Amino acid sequence: MINLLDIRYVRLGTRDLAQAEQFSREILGLELVRREAGASYFRSDSRDHTLVYFEGDPADHTVGFEVRTTGELEQAAAELERLGFQVHVGTPEECEQRYVESFIHFKDPTGNEIDLMARPHHSGRRYFPSRDAGITGFSHVGLCTTDAVRDEGFWTGVLSARVSDRIGQAPLLRIDEVHHKVALFPTSHAGVQHINHQVEDIDDIMRAWYMLQKHNVRIAFGPGRHPTSGAKFLYFRGPDDMIFEYSTGVRLIQPEEEASYRPRQFPRANESFCMWGAVPDIPEFRQPVPGVKA
Repeated sequence: MINLLDIRYVRLGTRDLAQAEQFSREILGLELVRREAGASYFRSDSRDHTLVYFEGDPADHTVGFEVRTTGELEQAAAELERLGFQVHVGTPEECEQRYVESFIHFKDPTGNEIDLMARPHHSGRRYFPSRDAGITGFSHVGLCTTDAVRDEGFWTGVLSARVSDRIGQAPLLRIDEVHHKVALFPTSHAGVQHINHQVEDIDDIMRAWYMLQKHNVRIAFGPGRHPTSGAKFLYFRGPDDMIFEYSTGVRLIQPEEEASYRPRQFPRANESFCMWGAVPDIPEFRQPVPGVKA
């Protein structure tokens, strides 16, 4: 079993780096950390960076997760190779690019690009956002899956995630006390489905709702509240049609609850995504995908 410690970053390709940088700073509200070699690095908390946009294919997405030690990372590489996954060990230049001591790269069964890393860098400076969005940190991603049952088995059987709840066949997976750090949504391709940042409270979500409308940013879902995690949320579309989410009040499942906790099963229906009645403009939430094992 490969024990994931936390989610660390998302790397996204884009054809228009200037537009992506402007959105990340002026709309999303992240802090620009640095620009280098055709890439812009942003952070949302004490980590060195949590989002990178780089010049490249907009379908090129990578999600990074941390393990505790370089020894655990080496064991993870050996285990993945034993299971038949092709593992790339990061070169010194690639490690410098990611600001980590060491990392490996592989694809999950759907083809989602995953980095596992040891000793990622933290920042010695206080996080200073580009605008007062109320962001407290990067929290989770939605990933695409072409076979939710198969991929749930991989994330829980190989990568130590635990199922908190399911909506249809889509599992919401935790790797610590937070209700979910990864959610797998059935569709026809690989990639990041959405990126979540936590904000302080519901006021930040409502301020964002008005601000996004003022700037003609397309609202994808909300404001609303998830009956699964209990979080209040707002989803909106960014560069290259990537979906971003602000949320607050996510449920925590404490260690003393683990033994007795049982995942709940919700139907694939609008009310399973929002208990307030908001209707999603997100295909993976709205309806089953024909021909996909959902």
